[in-house]
Amino acid sequence: MSNNSYRVGIVGATGAVGQELIALLQAHAFPLAELRPLASARSAGKSIDFAGKKITVQEATPEAFTGLDVAFFAAGGSVTKALAPEAVKRGCLVIDKSSAFRMDAKVPLVVPEINADAIRAHQGIIASPNCSTSVALMALYPLHKAFGLKRVIFATYQSVSGTGADAVVELEQQTQAYVAKQPLTHEVYPHQIFQNLIPHIDSFGPDGYTGEETKMRLESRKILGLPDLKVTATCIRVPVVRAHSISINAEFERPVSVAAARKAIAAFEGAELVDEPEKKLYPTPLAYSRKEKCGVGRIRLDTALDNGLALWVSGDNLWKGAALNAIQTAEKMIALGIPLRA
Repeated sequence: MSNNSYRVGIVGATGAVGQELIALLQAHAFPLAELRPLASARSAGKSIDFAGKKITVQEATPEAFTGLDVAFFAAGGSVTKALAPEAVKRGCLVIDKSSAFRMDAKVPLVVPEINADAIRAHQGIIASPNCSTSVALMALYPLHKAFGLKRVIFATYQSVSGTGADAVVELEQQTQAYVAKQPLTHEVYPHQIFQNLIPHIDSFGPDGYTGEETKMRLESRKILGLPDLKVTATCIRVPVVRAHSISINAEFERPVSVAAARKAIAAFEGAELVDEPEKKLYPTPLAYSRKEKCGVGRIRLDTALDNGLALWVSGDNLWKGAALNAIQTAEKMIALGIPLRA
């Protein structure tokens, strides 16, 4: 990695993903000349702790990007659409975790272990995929390289932290109310999430698929460079605080074997093979919370698909699904000698 250091902004610094970005920048010893936390007007003036110092949060305005090399955006799509072009105008590279620019043909949608070369075509903005897509592809990509992916069926088991801090609080409050034999209330989700599953993430489209399900289909095609890939998904919210899991049924062009699949997963830098069912060893969301790699297991021949595999993956939605992927993208740029500027 270069000895250069960078002036880095974080938009949404006080939110869940923003907090993870700050912690990971410190844990990775990212080469910082300056860290500039940015947030909404109501959060401006608060302070964050970084490397033993307190840094004041500034309001995220167009002028706040002046002098920055790169800004990690961990805010909603509307904030990104308003501010990302302003950052780029001021020479600041944007690495964004929202859905605002993911499907823009001019914006690379990047998972560094899969399509790092796409970074070279950036025009000031680089997008990170949806949290469920990035975790799923940590299992699927090495198998695609080994066997040639033909079609894939996803069923997700997504934690409440994917919705935000208020959803985590709602699950905790419902749990406490249940124990205290008090009425359980809900505001964040349309139904109680405690002791329940909700097959509804994002809004429903005219085809009956939710936004999350559509994102998984379109983003997988773009990242893998397979525009005609057959993909379907059912996305489900589960009463788990952190880390998403995905059940994957995939059909391939070439003959598959469990042994070859395990070998491909074990050799892939973004995944960890945990597949010893006879010892009750397989990935779980609890085991893969705050882990950089995603766990892959339950690999078996699919009994409904030709040249098919069935498998399971768990990964941290706030890390590989958001903050970590963004930081890894910046680190990959530095390693490849691509300027970390717009």
